[in-house]
Amino acid sequence: MKEYDYIKREIKNLLDADRYIHSLGVEKEAVKLGERYGVDIEKCKTAALIHDCQKNLKDKDLIEKALFYRINIDKIQIKSPQLLHGPVGALYSKEKFEIDDEDILNAVYYHTTGRDNMSMLEKIIYIADIIEENRNYFKGLDEIRNQAYIDINKALIMSADSTITYILQRKNLIHPLTIEFRNSLILEVESYEKKEKKSF
Repeated sequence: MKEYDYIKREIKNLLDADRYIHSLGVEKEAVKLGERYGVDIEKCKTAALIHDCQKNLKDKDLIEKALFYRINIDKIQIKSPQLLHGPVGALYSKEKFEIDDEDILNAVYYHTTGRDNMSMLEKIIYIADIIEENRNYFKGLDEIRNQAYIDINKALIMSADSTITYILQRKNLIHPLTIEFRNSLILEVESYEKKEKKSF
């Protein structure tokens, strides 16, 4: 993997000023969450820094790059090409920054849709993207921020609920991975709570 300072310089060149500030905010939040949940801090920093590396591409360019990287583009991504910035960003980072850590790459790949049974690093990048200090765009965000440090799974469910509600209100398409993501979190929380009850 390329050195952190090199990656940071390249990310600054790839993104507009606001998106770069956001990426630094996600990095800051991911580090704090990594400390809270015992995840490798260097992985948190790298995944957070690169998560939006292809976000400033136009829709047609994202589709072209997705085809170049042989990503299987589904019909929902065709309708909403910005959903591809995670998958394209992951494969771009693998090539450009020589990142071969699958956990880092998956955290970038799925940071927009989520997926079933995400690793803790994936969860951290997903929620850090939403709660970083520069974000202030929907009701209930402060509650999610607080919950993220108490129980990250419950914070993720709250976030998924907000996202799905937002999409439904606008009569847009919901990606199946987002549904799988929410369902897996609910099952995980239920399983944990059952074990906790048995231990008493």
